[in-house]
Parts: sequence; C-alpha cells; structure tokens
Amino acid sequence: MEKKSKKELKIAGIVTLYNPTNEDIKNIDTYIDDIDKLYVIDNTEGKDNKSRLPKNKKIKYIFKNENVGVATALNMGAQMAIEDHYEWLLTMDQDTTFKKGVLDKMKEVVLSKDMKKIGIVTPWHHTKLLDKKPETEFDDPHDVMTSGNLLNLSIWKKLGGFKDWFFIDGIDIEYCMNLHKNGYHILRINTIEIDHNLGDILYRKLAGRLFLCTNHAPIRRYYIMRNYHYIKDMYVDYDPGYCYSLVRQRHNIIGVILYEKEKIKKFNMYMRGMKDYKKGIKGKYPY
Repeated sequence: MEKKSKKELKIAGIVTLYNPTNEDIKNIDTYIDDIDKLYVIDNTEGKDNKSRLPKNKKIKYIFKNENVGVATALNMGAQMAIEDHYEWLLTMDQDTTFKKGVLDKMKEVVLSKDMKKIGIVTPWHHTKLLDKKPETEFDDPHDVMTSGNLLNLSIWKKLGGFKDWFFIDGIDIEYCMNLHKNGYHILRINTIEIDHNLGDILYRKLAGRLFLCTNHAPIRRYYIMRNYHYIKDMYVDYDPGYCYSLVRQRHNIIGVILYEKEKIKKFNMYMRGMKDYKKGIKGKYPY
C-alpha cells in the first residue's frame, strides 16, 4: 500500500492564554503554519487579547473574561476539534515553542504507526529539570506535560476528557495515569524535542540532598498539594508507589522554606490545600 503523505494528516491546536506577554503571543508563530486550525482560549480577566494575535484565518478566538482553568480550556478545544472533524489535537501552553520540523516528524509517526492504543504522541520536553533523555527512539513514559502533545481525540472522548475540577496542576499526571490504567499508551519520540519554559527552576544542595525549587506562586502550591492527594486516592490501587511518592511534599516544602521567596505564604497555601483536600473541596480556589 502506498504511504500517505504527512500533509494528509489534518490537526487542530489549542492554546490557553492567561495574561500573556508579547513573547507568549509570538510563540504561536512557531507552530501555526503546521496545523490547520487553532483554538485560542483566553482566560485573561478584563482584557481581550484578540488584537495581539497573529492575523491568521486559522485562529478561532474565544474570550472567557475569567480564569476557567487549564483543564476546562483543554476540554473546550478538544470538543470544538471533534465538532470540526479533527482526530488529533495539539495541546499547547502559551510559554511553549516548537522547533522547525518537530510537528512534521510527529505527523509522520502518527501516519506510519498503529495509533489505536496511543492516547498521546509527544516529543522530548527540553526543560531545566534534570531528567535524562532515554537512548531509545521511542518510549512510553509514566506521564508527560500536556503542552506540545498530539492528543488522540477518540481516546480523549472515551476517557471523559480532562478533569475540569482540577483547574490547574496535576491535570497532565491524572490524564496520563487514566490512559495507562485503561490500557492505552504514550508514544514519546526522543529524537525530537521542544522547549518548555517551566519558570524559574533552581536546584539547591544541602547536606548531600538536592532540593528542587520551582518558585511557583503561592496559589500553585495550593493546587499541587490538594490535587496530588486526589490523584493518590484515584490511582493508589493501580500504582501505589508512584501515588505515595507524589504526595510526599515534605521534600519540596523544605526547599520552599530554605530557598524560595514568599515562603510563609507558600507554606500556608500548602496547608490550606491539604485542609481542602480533606474537606473534599474541588475546582477553582474558593477563597
């Protein structure tokens, strides 16, 4: 059988904006030419950013005028893509950029392999984290960051999408665990990579121990603590080792207290996240 051209694979994209910088807006230019439609969900409150976007007919702009969260925005993009008859969706954060040829390679892989059980096709994410790139061309990692992925929309639909009530943080981990638990896989292409800016990440060493300092805002500490515990409850029977390591926040708390700014606020948000988890509170930060 004659191989299909990579140009025959039509894909849509979703990017979520929230108070975007000029650089964030420019990042769209690194992938817009390689997709067929881009849904821009703008969670910025009180400021429409449509006039700042590239002048491109591929873009469909949705101004929410409130922060509805990353999970809801991703689900909106996925649903619109299905309604527009796309089978694959590129999921992007506003701070992620693509290198030339990466999306072409991802399309080529999708067209050349059996995708029935592949929920996500992803490149290697180049970040400041100390993760070591595998030597194999392909692997099936435990989880991957949402940004820069090609999402199999038929599987997304079967799984019920992303958990809206996570709002932010842990969304990618939960979705990947849901994939694996239901017999699906992630196909990571380690021979290509994208740049993902995770923020002001630093490592500090004390008494032979290495502490990761992500310098996340205090509100992110709340969601991390709360949502990671919900993930543990949902998947502890499937993967107890990973789930218990996920909720061991003492290592990160020490790093916050020793090396990060706003340490008291962040510590208090950790504690509030834990309290709200115990109360069963979900969704957007309610206070």
